[in-house]
Amino acid sequence: MAFTHLHVHSEYSLLDGACRIGELVARAKELGMDSLAITDHGAMYGVVEFYKEAKKQGIKPILGCEVYVAPRSRFDKEGRADKEYAHLILLVKNETGYQNLIKLVSLGFTEGFYYKPRIDYDLLSQYSEGLICTSACIGGDIPQLLLRGEAEAAEALAVRLRDMFGAENFYIELQDHGLPEQRQTNPQLIEIARRIGVGLICTNDAHYLRKEDSQAHDILLCIQTGKTLQDESRMRFANSEFYLKSSEEMEQ
Repeated sequence: MAFTHLHVHSEYSLLDGACRIGELVARAKELGMDSLAITDHGAMYGVVEFYKEAKKQGIKPILGCEVYVAPRSRFDKEGRADKEYAHLILLVKNETGYQNLIKLVSLGFTEGFYYKPRIDYDLLSQYSEGLICTSACIGGDIPQLLLRGEAEAAEALAVRLRDMFGAENFYIELQDHGLPEQRQTNPQLIEIARRIGVGLICTNDAHYLRKEDSQAHDILLCIQTGKTLQDESRMRFANSEFYLKSSEEMEQ
């Protein structure tokens, strides 16, 4: 059975995604996949181009976004505390969901912008119809709560999202790039999903097409953060596992 990547950053995850849309869709097709999502950071700049390209190449396009969630309200914009944000994946299920995602992303810019375009859980509850939500990468609120030892709060948030989207539209997301944080939280995430009665999905947080593209992506991050490759303290990914893996690699 073909695997479908549901956590993918294209060139429109500006200075963070290194997957050009035409090459991205072609690579998914080359790997024998019949569908593919786009989940760029905080924006939907690439969805129309992605949709057209996927249709052209015979791949089912799944439109989405990895939104930034404000730590408090989207209207709170004070100091360092409100600069911290969490990730959340939203995928379009139907036309209503597409319109709601457009609304959420737009309001993230017009109302919530503080370093990044941010939404909050109140806004999410208003525009949840027609969307599928996943708990995202290690940067999501649920994994972060688990890392801080706040297991009850993590489960309470998962229940809130389940009730907001419906049990059939909320998934706990698992990733394994060999990071110790993921190895720590994945068993807990599985337990939460079982306890609250929601499904699990496995993703790979693809930021570039092939393993050997990791160095080019590292340079892209340097441009984004104004650093050089010689700066050991710069923002960088832990390894070269953040690429569009094959079904076999994902199964392993």
